[in-house]
Amino acid sequence: MKPFCAVIAFVLFAAVNAGVADIVLESEYGLMSENFLQEVQEKVKDSTWQAGENKLSKNSISYIKGLMGVHSENHLYKLEENEIDHTLKDEELPENFDSRDNWPKCPTIKEIRDQGSCGSCWAFGAVEAMSDRFCIHSNAKKHFRFSADDLVSCCHTCGFGCNGGFPGAAWAYWTRKGLVSGGPFGTNQGCRPYEIAPCEHHVNGTRPSCEGEGGKTPKCVHKCRSGYKPTYEEDKHFGAKSYSVSKSPVDIQKEIFKNGPVEGAFTVYEDLIMYKDGVYQHVHGKALGGHAIRILGWGVEKGTPYWLIANSWNTDWGNNGFFKILRGKDHCGIESEISAGIPRY
Repeated sequence: MKPFCAVIAFVLFAAVNAGVADIVLESEYGLMSENFLQEVQEKVKDSTWQAGENKLSKNSISYIKGLMGVHSENHLYKLEENEIDHTLKDEELPENFDSRDNWPKCPTIKEIRDQGSCGSCWAFGAVEAMSDRFCIHSNAKKHFRFSADDLVSCCHTCGFGCNGGFPGAAWAYWTRKGLVSGGPFGTNQGCRPYEIAPCEHHVNGTRPSCEGEGGKTPKCVHKCRSGYKPTYEEDKHFGAKSYSVSKSPVDIQKEIFKNGPVEGAFTVYEDLIMYKDGVYQHVHGKALGGHAIRILGWGVEKGTPYWLIANSWNTDWGNNGFFKILRGKDHCGIESEISAGIPRY
């Protein structure tokens, strides 16, 4: 994966024509120019997905790179691989599987969170899958939203907070130190709700500008919000074990089918920002960095196998916050860095 959260210097080129200098810095106004969008749309015309403009594409390249919070050396921090349950035969796996439908009484599986202007995707992918699995492994009798705020601010062995981290280390921290509860920004859900506001991916939107936070990591505090009970220590919940899953697509399917959604990491290219629907396959643009997400299931769409994925860029990106990516080819590295774990009750 390419380095994440890079602050890149742009060179201004002055095109002088008839004595008039037009200085254009495309990144000041958004990642994608109209020409870029047209190029992508032309390349995907006969492809498996559709591209279009969205709010995120209005932001600068430096901002979008800041969302790519998986460190380029993440592969060095992988956990030991879990032994897959081989009592499940390959032919028993369904052609299509969606965790949202399989465990309908676990509401977190349907949720899309917003990491704001913080490179905390590594933490979001982890706590989202942890929350899902806490419900799944209790047969939907117990519900607990693990706090992204607690993880991104207090796990100093996980990386660099809002400036990126290592998904595997996040799962190891869960088993070793535990995490408290916490919902989205502005809610009273749990002990430590997320502190960074969902930002507006367009200057004319109702949310605050995405450029405001600048990747500032929240302060680690070992206490819950005012009025919340139990105490911080009493609210902590732990993982019983954490592990990596092999890059075998069938092994990943078995893991999701048996235990619930997993966290994955892959390389984001510029054209993904324009994703609207269908099965994404990279066709155009440069690599922006490593990004962590939650994989919910798989399927086949018009003959193309895919992974079903929940992102953390709010519901106004992609297909209501979700997207599909080519399955079985380790496309963009999507099958190479899978992290998961089992909750402790």
